[in-house]
Amino acid sequence: MAGNRTLFDGSRQERGKSGRVFYRKRHAYGHTNHDRHDNLRHRPRMLKRITNPDITKALANIVWLGLERLTQIAVAIAISGLLARYFGPDVFGKWQYANTLLLVLSPITWVCGAEILVPTIVNRPAGQLGTVLGSAFVLRMGVSAAALLVTWIVTWIGIAAGFTDPLVGAMLAGLTVTMLFREPFVGVINAWLQSMTYSKPQLLTSMLTAVAKAALVYVLVRAAASPARFGWLWALEAAVIGGVLMLYYIHRHGGKLGWHVDRSLFRHFASAGTVFWLGLICMYLFLKLDRLMLERHISFADLGRYSAAQQLNENWITLALMLAQTIAPAFVYRVHDAVQLKRNVGRLIAMTAVLMIGGAIVLDLLAGFIISRVFGPAYTDSISIFRWAVWLSVPAGIEAIGNLVVLKYQAKFVLLAKWLLALAVAFVVNLIAIPRMGSYGALTGLAAGYLAAASVNFYYIRFKLQV
Repeated sequence: MAGNRTLFDGSRQERGKSGRVFYRKRHAYGHTNHDRHDNLRHRPRMLKRITNPDITKALANIVWLGLERLTQIAVAIAISGLLARYFGPDVFGKWQYANTLLLVLSPITWVCGAEILVPTIVNRPAGQLGTVLGSAFVLRMGVSAAALLVTWIVTWIGIAAGFTDPLVGAMLAGLTVTMLFREPFVGVINAWLQSMTYSKPQLLTSMLTAVAKAALVYVLVRAAASPARFGWLWALEAAVIGGVLMLYYIHRHGGKLGWHVDRSLFRHFASAGTVFWLGLICMYLFLKLDRLMLERHISFADLGRYSAAQQLNENWITLALMLAQTIAPAFVYRVHDAVQLKRNVGRLIAMTAVLMIGGAIVLDLLAGFIISRVFGPAYTDSISIFRWAVWLSVPAGIEAIGNLVVLKYQAKFVLLAKWLLALAVAFVVNLIAIPRMGSYGALTGLAAGYLAAASVNFYYIRFKLQV
């Protein structure tokens, strides 16, 4: 899930740059007797705080982030519905499996993450910006190109050996090209934008290209295009976003790119943030482990029906991550008092649990209507899967809130240990449950993994906030 990584990186990015906005000291109003005249006298100062340009910029950034996420969710559901009806369950299962492989491979290219790159941009003199971005770009491009080449070679060997379905390999060939553009181009420029707390260019470009991609998917469906061709639309989207952002950067810097490579900085980027990077890889592997293991035990048609249900469920869970990212600066990151922080986290967990339970009840009741409307009559078996899957939003939302404390204190080894544990627990449960319960066994593995991750969060909160 793209939303997962946004939370993982975005939370730290808020701390890295815009954190100073939320740590600003309160004005000293002196003694107050709460009379009407004092309230009137204080209002202009309060308005000045609200109209502070730093706060306004941070709030605008959050609004644009929310709009972009909602657009991506709507487009993803629309595209999934189109492709599910056009492909049918069997081919749609292969398409979803190819996407699963891409999402497992993509974190490999996230070397030198935003938690390293954004603070480096902020702390270095403006004159070194080209060196910082150039060094990060070369590193990410090298890793992405190597990952793409290895993926193509392994896929070709898998097809030749009969281990990989040829259509899955053809779909993956186009999808994996996105790795060449996402991190080297989009990721590097986005880090520069985030260092200024101004992500609007990237978010706006992503929204427009997502809508354009949906339109092109519709055109290809109407033209009865081969399923293997659709993956190249995702590569085209990434290339367009990368190109637009590069042109924007060049425009902002007098028509010149001005990027250079510094060997010492290159080595620093290659080694720094390794623990966080490994944590991300484990997290994404955990999130997609259900489909990776199901593919060995059920048909692609059944995998397509399972993936249809999970496609909707993952977009619903993304809302929990959006909520966590939006409230993190105000209620977690700017709070220094341990008692207040513990109280805030407890309230946020309770609020999230109520929200997720309420949403799960509504989605459970509307499951038949939603599945039939989005995916069509061929996916009737997805309804019961979806009804069970929506309840995963409860442990997922609670885990997302607890994770904020781990990120607040930059507990990288806790983060890595947590997702390693979740991955191990899910693997063992899947190994036992999938052969016996099929798709529902995979849901059981996800639930067990989320509970394991949430347990680590609770233990760390209790250990860190001993009050």
